[in-house]
Amino acid sequence: MRIITKIARQKNNPERYNIYLNEEYAFPVDEAILLQFGLTKGKALEAYDIEEIAYEDEIRKAFNKALNFLSYQMRSEHEVKKKLLDLEFGEAVILEAIQKLKSYGFLNDEVYSKALLDTKKATMKKGPRAIRQDLIKKGIDKTLQDEVLETFSHEEQVKLATQLAEKVVRSEKKKTPAQVKQKIQDFLMRKGYSFGIVDEVLQDITFEQDEDDWQQMLDVQGEKVWKKYSAKYTGYELKMKTKQALYQKGFPVEVIDRFIEEKGNEQ
Repeated sequence: MRIITKIARQKNNPERYNIYLNEEYAFPVDEAILLQFGLTKGKALEAYDIEEIAYEDEIRKAFNKALNFLSYQMRSEHEVKKKLLDLEFGEAVILEAIQKLKSYGFLNDEVYSKALLDTKKATMKKGPRAIRQDLIKKGIDKTLQDEVLETFSHEEQVKLATQLAEKVVRSEKKKTPAQVKQKIQDFLMRKGYSFGIVDEVLQDITFEQDEDDWQQMLDVQGEKVWKKYSAKYTGYELKMKTKQALYQKGFPVEVIDRFIEEKGNEQ
């Protein structure tokens, strides 16, 4: 049995204390542990008491590290556990610290997942598939993923996907409707929307082109195609190669024929 002969507050960390047993430095403890075990000068400690105090203090240190980690932004339980593992806390200590954090309401994967969903929708207009990948990376349980994503309604998905599609339309004035549709489809799929949502959005968007629009696009794309093939082909073969390439890009046949006729007259 050993006796506490001195308790001194640490200079660099006022929330931690150095414990002296039988006039010799023995171990440090957090203020919360000091109170939890009623550590006062003159108290006698058995070997098993010291081991229990050390274990509880380690939990407290892990708890405090996690709390500091959480102070910057919301985190998932998986992220907190990984952080504590990186700090080389033991598995049992980490589990105890996490339970304490959860009991105090500092750690809640359901609240975190809902917040992540709202953030990804508001800031990046992500679809369910992309958000699920974010949740997976954060270590969120599959059942909880499903529950949270069920709140992302069909109507809201269409609304956000339409906003993204309209942005593509505005930025691609020099592309044909077929090219713009393909770009919208690729973009929305990357954003995590399903084929069904993408198809619904495309059906609701109107792609209108007048003569001036087609002419502007031909001035860029048509000339590029003609230049490419005129370096290898002539005559009928050149016209067919050009017609095929422009048709695949979404230009109407009558517009292509007019362009080829004009190019033929130039020669």
